[in-house]
Formats: sequence, structure tokens, C-alpha cells
Amino acid sequence: MAEEKLIFELSKEGREAFSLPEIDVPVEPIEKLIPPELLRQELNLPEVSEVDLVRHFTNLSRRNFGVDNGFYPLGSCTMKYNPKVNEEIAQMPGFTAIHPLQPEEEVQGILELLYNFEQYMCSIFGFDAFTLQPCAGAHGELTALMMIKAYHEKKAGSREQKEKNREQGSGIRNKIIVPDSSHGTNPASVSMVGFQTIVVKSNERGNVDLDTLKSVVGDDTAGLMITNPNTLGLFDEHIMDVADIIHQAGGLLYYDGANANAALGISRPADLGFDVAHFNLHKTFATPHGGGGPGSGPVGVTKKLEPFLPVPRIIKEAAHYALCLTNFSDSIGKIHSFHGNINVIVKAYAYIRSLGAKGLKEASENAVLNANYILARLKPYYYLKYDRTCQHEFVISAKWQKEKYGVKALDIAKRLIDYGFHPPTIYFPLIVEEAMMVEPTETESKETLDAFCDAMIAIAKECETNPDLVKTAPHSTPVKRLDETKAAREPHLRWNPGN
Repeated sequence: MAEEKLIFELSKEGREAFSLPEIDVPVEPIEKLIPPELLRQELNLPEVSEVDLVRHFTNLSRRNFGVDNGFYPLGSCTMKYNPKVNEEIAQMPGFTAIHPLQPEEEVQGILELLYNFEQYMCSIFGFDAFTLQPCAGAHGELTALMMIKAYHEKKAGSREQKEKNREQGSGIRNKIIVPDSSHGTNPASVSMVGFQTIVVKSNERGNVDLDTLKSVVGDDTAGLMITNPNTLGLFDEHIMDVADIIHQAGGLLYYDGANANAALGISRPADLGFDVAHFNLHKTFATPHGGGGPGSGPVGVTKKLEPFLPVPRIIKEAAHYALCLTNFSDSIGKIHSFHGNINVIVKAYAYIRSLGAKGLKEASENAVLNANYILARLKPYYYLKYDRTCQHEFVISAKWQKEKYGVKALDIAKRLIDYGFHPPTIYFPLIVEEAMMVEPTETESKETLDAFCDAMIAIAKECETNPDLVKTAPHSTPVKRLDETKAAREPHLRWNPGN
């Protein structure tokens, strides 16, 4: 592939990428529109023709990898294919040409859609109420933890009682328990809300270790955050026991719904004892995912936490829908402008309506089947710490390759690029050495799965016969191996001439 020059290197003085007629109407001088101190006399901008500009960015776009042009087995992120019909629906003028400050009478359609979507989410996951405001999974975590905190503070009683409890060192619920297999955002969200994180280890089968859990719960336990299936791709075999332990201690059980793609129509978090959960619409319900957004992380709650949901709440009175701010005195308030990322919600709504209950369950069943198929093919070639039936994803390891040939998970991921596949998630979860987390989703064909397996098996053999080939990969890309550590620590993103 020919080297693509920087757009600054294509620049030739005097060239322009536009041609517009002179303005023939009165306009304000630029000095009146922009404060003088913000005006610059010289801008170091490239000067290129329109055709060069179009070709430049078109060529760059062809180097991008996305789910629309290849298999994207990024574990934990559920990079499933996005049906284009949902994109078309979300772009309909009735959705894109409205404004959240319009009178309610003019936006009854979108309010009805949002109200119905909340009802669908309640039915799918078993909760009593939802908020659609959170704009991502981590934002959903934050929202849920804020409600947990508000719940315990109200239960603790008056300010005088809280001060007394503080003096006595009792009754202050300031600890959130998380498994060592949890998502990294969990402890970060815990800290942001002012809680303390307590980590419990996993047992030899990848479940929460019950003895360890029992040893850390107490009257200072606010709750437990857990992903189920967890980031090992395993369903916790003792989740009901976990729920009992937390509830008996007076805590609340939080469900990180990032991995809900494995359980649609099969198990509902609320039925398992969870009090609150967030769900990633941009994962489970096939809205676009990646590149930092857009996202949506609705939060569902049981009755005990419903009074603390963010406002405004969508209510239905007869045939009229409204955004209501009153009658919710315990609410944690507003956590997002207006009512969340509506466009993402519309796509998820279309996805649910198009598949229906039967289709959603079938999607999860196929996701689980695909993951177990790949796992069965790769088990002889890679180390498997937890040898169990997986759910929608699984974690294998390059431990054998590292010990025998000095080849790491990073090397294998880089070499996979040469075979035309996006690498899986690597080095996560942290409890598996040289981890490689693979999630095929339900949308990939057997032919694609086999091609991926063949590539992974071929790389495993290359580690034995030609390890240097793997260690120096990728070999087929315009830019060869990058130094990720240097890029993270020295993010010099600005172009300077002569550098």
C-alpha cells in the first residue's frame, strides 16, 4: 500500500478546496462577530484542492477497521453488527427535527416511544422502573451508585442520627464490594461517589469466592457490584447465594449489564435478586459502538430504589405523556441534559421491536453457541484457566506461548491483524495471565468463525516454528508495530513542520 502523505505535505500555496460566489448581502465585519483578542492573523492550515482533499480522507477511511468490513471479536465490548434499518429509522425527520424544549403537545410521539421503551426494558430485565438519562455504561454505574448512596442515607435517618453513628463508628455504609473479575469502571465509579472499594477474589471456577465474600460484609456494606456473566464469560453458579449474603448484611446488589447479550430471554437480573442495574444499549441492542460513542446506559431499579430515580420522569395520564419533575422528593436529581441520548434509544427501540421476545432470546442463544464453538476449537492450542462452558465470550491465554517461545498475547494480537481480523481484547481481565478475551456475538456466520479459528491456530503454530515472525507483526499494515506505552504517555498529536 502506497504511503499516504499528511495533508500538510499535500499543501500547495494558493490552492482551495471550495469555490463560492462573493457575498452579495450586507454582513457584519468579522471584528464585530468575534472579540479582537480571539482573532488570529495567521493560521497554519493546509491549502489543497477539493479533489486532493476528498481523495486524502477517502484513502484514510479505507484504512479504518470496523464491524461493517470485518470480524471484530473484541471481548467485553459486544461489537455486534448494527442493522442498517435501525439507522434509517433513527434518521427519520420525526426524530431528528424535534427539540427537547418544544411544548409537550408537539412531541407526544417521542415521549410515547421513550415511555414504551422503559416498559420493554422492565419486561426484559424484570425491574419495576427505568431511567433513560445515562449516556453510557459508566454513567449508568455512577447513577446507580448515587441512588444506592441516597437510599442508605435516607434509611440512616436524621442528620443527628448519622452524626451519632459516625461517632460510634457504626451504621455508616461506605463500602462497595467488587469481584476481582469486575470491569475496570466499577471501582472508578465507586470512588467518584465517595464509597470505598473492597475487592473479593474469584474461586477456582471463576465464581465469587463465598467465604471471602462473607468475611468482608458487615454493617458498613453499601452493596456489591457484579457482572453476570462476568468478564471471564462465566455465569456465577452461586449468584443467589451472593444475593442472600449481601441482602442479609443490609446491602444492595448492583448488576453491571455490560454482558447482557448472553442472557436476553434466558435470565432476568431482578429475578436473581438484583436491586439495580445498568444496561449498555450500544452493546446489547446493536446501536453503533466504538470511537468513544455514542452510548446509552439506562438504569433499572426495583420498588425500593424507584423513589431515587433521576428526574424528570416520563408519566402517562390517559393518552397524554409528560415529563414530570414533581412528586419525586427523594430523586437524586438530573444527571444528563434533557433525557439522554435519544437517537441511540430510538435505534435500540427499533431493534427490540423488530426482533421481539423470541428474536432477542435467539440472539443470546446464538451468541453463546458461537462463543462455545470457537472455544472448543481453540482449547487445544491456548491455555484455558477456567475450563467451563462459557456464555457470550471467553478468556484464553498465551501463557503456553510465552513460557515456551517468548511470544506474548500482544504479539498474537498484532499477528492476527495480518490475517485480516481485528484483535480481541488482551490483558483483561487481570486475573488471567496473558489474557485474550474473545466475543463473536450472534451475527457472525460459521464460515467467519472458522476463518478466525484457523487464523488463531495458524498463529499458535507460528509461535512454535517461527516466533520472530509473530513478535515483529503486523507486517501487512501501512504503519508497522506501534509503541502503545509511548503513545499513551506521550500523546503528541499536533503536527509541526520539520518534525
